[in-house]
Amino acid sequence: MSSTCSTASRELAEPVAGTAATATTWLLLEQPGPWGAKALTSSHLDPALGRALEAAAKNTGVRIALIRRPGRHADSRMPASRHVYVAHTVPGNVWFHEATTADPARLLELDFPALGRGDAAGFGSVLGGVPHRGDPLALVCTNGKRDRCCALLGRPLAAELASSGVEGVWEVTHLGGHRFSPTVLVLPYGYAYGRAEAHAVKEVLHGAREGRIVTEGCRGASAWERPGQAAELAVRRAIGEDAAQVLSVVRTEGAAPRWEVTVAHADGRRWRVEVDQGASLPPRPESCGSVLGSPARMDVVAVRELTTAALAS
Repeated sequence: MSSTCSTASRELAEPVAGTAATATTWLLLEQPGPWGAKALTSSHLDPALGRALEAAAKNTGVRIALIRRPGRHADSRMPASRHVYVAHTVPGNVWFHEATTADPARLLELDFPALGRGDAAGFGSVLGGVPHRGDPLALVCTNGKRDRCCALLGRPLAAELASSGVEGVWEVTHLGGHRFSPTVLVLPYGYAYGRAEAHAVKEVLHGAREGRIVTEGCRGASAWERPGQAAELAVRRAIGEDAAQVLSVVRTEGAAPRWEVTVAHADGRRWRVEVDQGASLPPRPESCGSVLGSPARMDVVAVRELTTAALAS
């Protein structure tokens, strides 16, 4: 077996579709310095604050992550004012706001259920947040305490992107799926990518600036659960659709290991997508140092456009 989880996954050609972390809304707080495996409570952020933020976000659809600029992470570079970003990723109501704060405890004043539902008003009133007018963000997972592949592969990618002049590059604490390192999340649309290379990330960011979604190497949109992620990508590929915010997962029926997912287009078309949960074989480590396992995979077995008669029934 290969020496790292990412090498094994790549050599076994494990598919990446349907493996993205799920969140309707991402809340990002700048936190320089070292990160532990559970960064909200094992970094230079007050661990009591980290625990309180985890509790506040639980079951709201909001996922909190820490970010830092690419490069060396000297403990002495704590900024007086920290960047805060929040992005709601559900198609039809995608928005992306930013703020700065000298007191990260102010984040506890946010209405997390409202943010998860897509209401940005509280972010403005609590933190003075405004719409983000800059380039899309590329968040590269680099947390080596979570998995060594994230540091070995993620940090060089983040550094290469930043040194080549790409705007909006940040290191991030955790995106899941270590074995797909380097992993990248692109905001505002919330699509995640695996086995990323610099030239591919630049293409993804260029597309996002134009309101287009690149499906090559895409793990899925975080707004949807994993069967929906695989189904939405399958429809995009089947019809050659790259416009952002035009496809939505409107129904998911069934349970593991089989789902029927209905994907709707903004123009009224709909598709029924059959998704099976399979097991990735032969066994491989899901993360470095773990026992061998057979991680779940989302296999799309059929994509069928629904007719007018089927929609009416």
